[in-house]
Amino acid sequence: MKMKLFNTATRTKELFHSINDNKVGMYCCGPTVYNYAHIGNLRTYIFEDLLRRALELDGYEINHVMNVTDVGHLTGDGDDGEDKMVKSSREKKMSVWDIADFYTKAFFHDTQRLNIKYPSIACKATDHIQEMIDLVTRLEEKGYTYTAGGNVYFDISKFPAYGKMALLDRQELMAGARILVDENKKNPNDFVLWFTNSKFENQAMVWDSPWGKGYPGWHLECSAMSMKYLGETFDIHCGGIDHIPVHHTNEIAQSEAATGKKWVNYWIHGEFLLMDTGKMSKSKGSFITLQTLVDEGYDPMDYRFFCLSGHYRSQLMFKRESLDAARNARLKLVKKVKEFSKGEPSTSLGTEAARLLEDFNNAIFDDLNIPKALASLWAVVKSDTISDGEKIKAIFEMDKILGLNLESILDEKDEIIDNDLAAEIQKLVDQRIEAKRAKDYAEADRIRSILLEQGVVLKDTPEGTVWEKV
Repeated sequence: MKMKLFNTATRTKELFHSINDNKVGMYCCGPTVYNYAHIGNLRTYIFEDLLRRALELDGYEINHVMNVTDVGHLTGDGDDGEDKMVKSSREKKMSVWDIADFYTKAFFHDTQRLNIKYPSIACKATDHIQEMIDLVTRLEEKGYTYTAGGNVYFDISKFPAYGKMALLDRQELMAGARILVDENKKNPNDFVLWFTNSKFENQAMVWDSPWGKGYPGWHLECSAMSMKYLGETFDIHCGGIDHIPVHHTNEIAQSEAATGKKWVNYWIHGEFLLMDTGKMSKSKGSFITLQTLVDEGYDPMDYRFFCLSGHYRSQLMFKRESLDAARNARLKLVKKVKEFSKGEPSTSLGTEAARLLEDFNNAIFDDLNIPKALASLWAVVKSDTISDGEKIKAIFEMDKILGLNLESILDEKDEIIDNDLAAEIQKLVDQRIEAKRAKDYAEADRIRSILLEQGVVLKDTPEGTVWEKV
């Protein structure tokens, strides 16, 4: 077992050891199904898929649990704002139940198109209300709660380790400033476990509870459902880096207060996908969906390949030019796989191919260093001494982690690949034409150079620009 992972809880890279031999319990914060997932969300799920594939390569059986938040997630990071489900229901004139069903299906359709493995268990919050009530009752019996204004709060003063992972002891003033004043709270960082007195009338999703008819605070579901399916202590909890200061901090507090045990051994967080305007955000309306990219002519695998270009713990800037480069690289790889597959398949690897595959795996096991692993992939592709049969075998082994569906292209017809390449070339030609019209000659020259590298020669004629593959 060779996997090393950066553990947010310790801020160090650690050798991974599972609680149970050859088995891993992994919980991933899932979608809030009030709108389509944006490509920033999907970057997180791609990194979690890479982690799962890497652990499977390392010989583990993975119990991958993901929640579906279909109730109680507010528009603010804390207890402020409106229920996103209710807000979406009002805007789209659909019931909250129909909203949840529609966007749940849309989310898993996106993950399927990105070749993200389906969780072992995908659990809806609305199916686990009793588990959440039981957890609040448990906390109440241990003295960690108080009731004020009709709502049940977690009292962070009773939990000395509150905020340890998020380093809130160093950021206390900043964290407090982000939370709107709630006169019912003893401390600004106390959080709601159960709402019975929502500030919004006619709340659509409510359930009976010992504290009155109401609904759960959105931090509660992850604790209740993860412990139901993975036990009171499990191996890995994943999510976006934005969850650290509030959501994951509150999950830890309520879980460990209830059980008296360490809840999670390894916390793995992915960084943001950024746009020119900053972090992608559904609540602010600044986001791009996977379908947007598909409508623009990209294959979902182009976006997956783009995400492989950056380490999961590094911010990644989204630009169409970068996505174009990823598409070109992926299509080049696809073309090479088609070429290599025409030779005699190999059942074993020679010294060089075996070394490059080992380098690839070592990079993967070193905290998912995908960019470094890709260097080994391209070294296999470009090698003059590795046979085509060995190349195919090594590339397909690597793709078990990368998840680019390279084996499936062998079932496609050559003309489909050629049409894809032709469409991409024409897209670049059109971009060059627009650059020339805008008198951006540097950009026009840059695009010409890209095409030349692909063996495409441009000719500017009175009838327009034409291209030829040489």
